[in-house]
Amino acid sequence: MIVPVKINPMRLSGAWQGGYALDLHTISSTFLGTDSFGHDVFDTKRSEIGELLYRLKYGQDRTALASIAETVSEFLRGWNPGVDALVPVPPSKTTRRFQPVLEIARAVCERAGIPLCDQCLKKTKGTGELKDVFDFDKRAAALKGAFAVDRSLTEGKRLLLFDDLYRSGATVTEISRSLTLDGRAAAVFLLTLTRTRSRS
Repeated sequence: MIVPVKINPMRLSGAWQGGYALDLHTISSTFLGTDSFGHDVFDTKRSEIGELLYRLKYGQDRTALASIAETVSEFLRGWNPGVDALVPVPPSKTTRRFQPVLEIARAVCERAGIPLCDQCLKKTKGTGELKDVFDFDKRAAALKGAFAVDRSLTEGKRLLLFDDLYRSGATVTEISRSLTLDGRAAAVFLLTLTRTRSRS
């Protein structure tokens, strides 16, 4: 039996009707020094869902997928936003053979009985690596016009936008606006597995 992991859901406010991150990704990270190759070494403690995501995304450990999907599905049953489809955020690296967000989305949809709309949204231009760009306005400028929506699949629908990690919110803000304005979605909700700590 697959048991959901413990989470600490946090509300996310923005250009969507309602949103949550299930937990922080990293709880603490302590610098320990450098290894023999000159690489920084950290003692990193992650939330339970953050650890599962890390194992899946960076360790290619597909055994983590079922627990992630079950945790998300249980949360959705409690939240019950009443959506017509789940829309995964398109990957930043399209050359990667294994796309974690899409694989998790497929597993969640299967468990939760929500249609997957992986053709609703396409990335139309490269934005480069944004993981180290923390300023919202800089990220937003790089993402402007980066996504195209298939209105025939989104018009009048209540959509759940799904991603693995919420940083500044720039990506999901741009996508939410595209789904609402270009795609004429009736409503957009947001769910991310994890989020980073707010930067002061």
